[in-house]
Amino acid sequence: MGESTSPISVILVSSGSRGNKLLFRFPFQRGAEHPAAQANKPRSRYAVNGSGDTTEDPDGDSRDQCPLTDEQLVSGFSDVILATILATKSDMCGKKFELKIDNVRFVGHPTLLQHALGQVSKTDPSPKREMPTMILFNVVFALRANADPSVINCLHNLSRRIAIVLQHEERRCQYLTREAKLILAIQDEVSAMSETTEGPQSPFHHILPKCKLARDLKETYDSLCTTGVVRLHINNWLEVSFCLPHKIHYVATNFIPPEAIERSLKSIRPYHALLLLNDEKSLLNELPLDCSPALVRVIKTTSAVKNLQQLAQDADLALLQVFQLAAHLVYWGKAIIIYPLCENNVYMLSPNASVCLYSPLADTFSCQFRGHNLPSMLSKFSLPVSLSEFKNPLAPPVQETQLIQMVIWMLQHRLLIQLHTYVCLMVPPNEEDFRAQDEDMPFTARVGGRSLSTPNALSFGSPTSSDDMTLTSPSMDNSSAELIPGGDSPLNKRMTENLLASLLEHEREAILNVPAAQNPEDLRMFARLGSLLIQGGWLQSAEVGESLLFQGISVLGIPQAAALFPGPAPFGGDHVQREHASLPVADAV
Repeated sequence: MGESTSPISVILVSSGSRGNKLLFRFPFQRGAEHPAAQANKPRSRYAVNGSGDTTEDPDGDSRDQCPLTDEQLVSGFSDVILATILATKSDMCGKKFELKIDNVRFVGHPTLLQHALGQVSKTDPSPKREMPTMILFNVVFALRANADPSVINCLHNLSRRIAIVLQHEERRCQYLTREAKLILAIQDEVSAMSETTEGPQSPFHHILPKCKLARDLKETYDSLCTTGVVRLHINNWLEVSFCLPHKIHYVATNFIPPEAIERSLKSIRPYHALLLLNDEKSLLNELPLDCSPALVRVIKTTSAVKNLQQLAQDADLALLQVFQLAAHLVYWGKAIIIYPLCENNVYMLSPNASVCLYSPLADTFSCQFRGHNLPSMLSKFSLPVSLSEFKNPLAPPVQETQLIQMVIWMLQHRLLIQLHTYVCLMVPPNEEDFRAQDEDMPFTARVGGRSLSTPNALSFGSPTSSDDMTLTSPSMDNSSAELIPGGDSPLNKRMTENLLASLLEHEREAILNVPAAQNPEDLRMFARLGSLLIQGGWLQSAEVGESLLFQGISVLGIPQAAALFPGPAPFGGDHVQREHASLPVADAV
């Protein structure tokens, strides 16, 4: 995952009156030896030939070149070549720049400096300011050629953000021109020194301690390769914030596409809860000085046992605003979405959890919870277990509080997952149709066209809902209020007829063959439930049940209909059935 999402290099080029110049690149080679000195120096038989040709060792055996590393992929391009191909024409400025050469892909956003077109303000308060000679510049990230398109788009977005800030600072105080003059002066000085020494030296080693812009670009590269979170203050004035989601949201060794993250963030509902991954004090210290006061209020008020609707009331904020702030914290990897902790929640050990006895997490757990060790605590969740099983009526309240804190800690470190109960309409398929479809159609396509894998897009249990669901209003669908048992109205009869008409023939036969179908009242009750289940498929059926329970609507018909029309357990599993306001949607089955 690291190689496919991390950049190989960051490069800054410019074009102006002095031609195309490569101002800075990182990583860079410490230095190169003069050809004459290199010829006189004994060559190691294990040295890699940078020219790409095979090298003969002293014994006369021809050895192939070793695979190129990330640094060698870009170091094969000289500064002059990079300046020529990356400093584009003025017509290409303000657009996405992408160039693939061999195994390297260059991504940037060339930007035109407006003063180069003679648009310097006549009312400039600095009359002694010299006319800049730079026409355009380009902050370029070098990637492997097979990098994922989503990674390419994200790094282009970062290049565009840096370019906008540099353009603003150039107009305000000619920051880029001053930094470019300093860099070019150091390059000329190092070139003059190399003529009197053994060979040419890399000027970038001398540029780093003297140039603030060069240090910012190095910090950008290091952050992208490690945490994926970039926070810069260009010219100690304007902030550039960026998050590479591939470094933050991943399952095992596979990153989660940004599109899946956006869909999951749209699935946040009022009955979810927000769990901070860091303590409140450290998270508040990371916030910028001009951050939203509402965000500070949410961080101070949130709790793992409080749903988002309660959080909105306690923070005195609109529910939709709380949704947006929660999605913002989740996207930046500062929080996850869970279901409020309660006795009925069922947890088990995550398949990706580290169960090593001497892992760093075990030491951290022992330091935070004295008298407890992580392996023994995780062993209690080897099988699905509800939190109510840990409750001891004779134990002091402090013990229950400590249990909640330990569960929260394990959820923060992705050591536990939550199991859920689904309300599903599963009719045995027709044997003849099943044989014909089984040969040509995958299993996921036969169940409402949805995947049966765990919808764990962000490892926090929020479902991947249908595409028509958008983050527009916290209110639920009022049509679910019709799910009230009893009543021989024309609407109920029409609903029953519509349900039976929308089913296949073998499905209608299977339902009508159930003895409870002979009772019209029971059949209408099942129709009211079934019409909701088949609207959105398997996942939406679970969310309908949650929405009904959260709103406190009378759903006495749900367990009755499930009992009157029994069917096989979904996917052959026996699940804990719970009727609670925080009934989860989907994390594992």
